[in-house]
Amino acid sequence: MTIRCRPMRPFDVYPCAEIVAQHPMLSSRYEATLADLGSVWRGLLGSEAFRAYVCEDLRDCPRLVGIGCSAIISDDFLRESKTPPFFWIGPELTRRICRGQSPLLSDKQVRGANSHGGLNIAIWEGALHARDMHRMEVLNCLFRTLIDVHRGLQLKEIVSQGSTHEILAAYARAGYLFISKKDGKYRENMEKTPQELVREPHLIGLARELASSRLGTWASTLFLYDPPRFGFSPGEQRLLMAALLGGTDEDLAGELGISLSAVKKAWLSIYERVSIYDPKLVPSPAPNEEGIPERGKMKKHRLLAYLHDHPEELRPAAP
Repeated sequence: MTIRCRPMRPFDVYPCAEIVAQHPMLSSRYEATLADLGSVWRGLLGSEAFRAYVCEDLRDCPRLVGIGCSAIISDDFLRESKTPPFFWIGPELTRRICRGQSPLLSDKQVRGANSHGGLNIAIWEGALHARDMHRMEVLNCLFRTLIDVHRGLQLKEIVSQGSTHEILAAYARAGYLFISKKDGKYRENMEKTPQELVREPHLIGLARELASSRLGTWASTLFLYDPPRFGFSPGEQRLLMAALLGGTDEDLAGELGISLSAVKKAWLSIYERVSIYDPKLVPSPAPNEEGIPERGKMKKHRLLAYLHDHPEELRPAAP
C-alpha cells in the first residue's frame, strides 16, 4: 500500500496550507484569509474540536498528497451555514477565529455534547495536491480516513463542501444529501451540475434523522453510536489512539513525549479499568503461568482489535 493517512502534526501545517494556496478552486475561496490559515490550524492542533489528517505517498520520500480536517461547531454556526445565501465554510471559520469569535466548541463543551445530545461537524477542507487531484487511490484514502476519525462520535449533523466536482460527486455516492439554496432543506438531487455547483458556495451533508434513509452508505455509518463502557481518561485515549497506528511502547513514548515507564504504567491502568467492566477481554495470567510476555502481547492485541470496532471508547466524553 503506497498511500497512507495519519494525524496532522505541527510540521505538516504550513505545507497543508500551501496545498490550499496552490489549489485551483480553493485559493480563490480563501483570498486574503490564506495568510492566516496555517497559524489558525497550528493553534487548533490538539483541541477536541479540530480533527486533521494528511495523506502521504510512501513511494516518494514520503510526499504529502492530500489533507482533510473538520471542526466541531456550535448549533448557531450550523444554522447560519444552512441559511441561504450560503458562504464558504473554511474561509469563514478562519476569519472568525482570527477575530476571536471562534464557532468551535471548547474541549469541555465537546465532551459534554458528545455525552448528552450530540455534535455538529463541518468538514473544513478535504483536498488533494494539485498534481494528485485525479488519483482515485488518494481520494479513497481521504474518504476512508474521514469516516475513521469521526466514527464513534454521537453526531447530530455533518455538513461539507466539495473542493472539486469529483469530490462533490464522491460525497453524493457516499450517501450525502444536497442542501437547497432555496429553503436550506435537504434534497436528493443537485440543483445544478457538480461542475457548476463547485464554483459557488454550496452545501451537502446529512442529519441524524435522515441517516436511516441512507442505510448501506458510508455517510450513514457516521451516525452509528453506542455509549462508551470503559471511561478512559484523555491521556489513556491518546495512548490507545497512537497504539492503534502501530509501534512498540518505545515508539509510543516518543510519539507522546513521555517516558517508557509512564507508558507501561498507563497500560497497567488501562487493563485494570477494562477488567472491571469486561474481565474476559483482557484476562490476567495465572500465578506462575509460563509465556507471560506472549500473553501480554495477546492481551494488547485483543484490546486494540476491540477498540478498532468500538471507536466510541476513544472519543471525548463527560466524566
